[in-house]
Amino acid sequence: MLHLAPLRRPANNGTGRNGSLTPIDPTTGKPGKQVPVDDPYNMYFMPDGSAAIIVDEALRQLDLRDPQTMALKSIIPTPTCPGINHADFAADNSYAIFTCEYGDGGLAKIDLKNQKVLGHLDLSKMGMPQDIRLSPDGKVFYVADMMNDGVFLIDGNSFKEIGFIPTGIGAHGFVVSRDGKRLYVSNRGSHKMEQGRAGGPGSVTVIDFATRSVVAQWPIPDGGSPDMGNVSADGKQLWLSGRFDSEVYMIDTTSGTVTKIRVGVEPHGLTVWPQPGRYSQGHTGNMR
Repeated sequence: MLHLAPLRRPANNGTGRNGSLTPIDPTTGKPGKQVPVDDPYNMYFMPDGSAAIIVDEALRQLDLRDPQTMALKSIIPTPTCPGINHADFAADNSYAIFTCEYGDGGLAKIDLKNQKVLGHLDLSKMGMPQDIRLSPDGKVFYVADMMNDGVFLIDGNSFKEIGFIPTGIGAHGFVVSRDGKRLYVSNRGSHKMEQGRAGGPGSVTVIDFATRSVVAQWPIPDGGSPDMGNVSADGKQLWLSGRFDSEVYMIDTTSGTVTKIRVGVEPHGLTVWPQPGRYSQGHTGNMR
């Protein structure tokens, strides 16, 4: 995934202990010296800025590193969370919930202050949880599940499943609208993690946070595979990578009209910068 922001560090996913982070100066577009780290599938930041959280997928752990030097500070083992993946933080920043992509699927709740696992939640349908996002009112976590083609609703405080919203084949990524009223769900059009076919039945589902219901469905014309992305600062454009189609999609958030842009092979995430917000949570330019 490519994340560009002030001295951002794209995560170069390894295969165990051969991963790295690459600092990039956004004013020049030039990369700096790579920093070796273990298997950085994703990267987030502690809400107080005290550490970068390297999501060490292969080793089932979270590595907390100095956000400037990337020196290792501590490790949070997550042995019950195979394929630990995406995350979002509680409204009071006391805990985070991470998705567990492999095995039977599920979620891990992490105490950020004491740096320990608080619990594991098995979802009602065995699947493959992907992205996770907290609702703007701070009450519900939305979890995309690529095998169940929809979104689970989770009460974070009680750590219980409270609902499910069908969206589309291969529900994968989330982007919140600029006004905080809607959630854009990218449905990748495939249940495969890698080497999915091009031109699949990809789409974007629009969910209204207030009613927790689907209000629009935007298919990708002639097929596609929308993945991760972000919205423009004015909220008028939704940008998503097209994982299996060597494309990037720009979607008009009023009409749902899709513009396709050819890029390199298997683009897996993008962000739009700058973004409004007080601080970065990491991942694809998530701000709060």
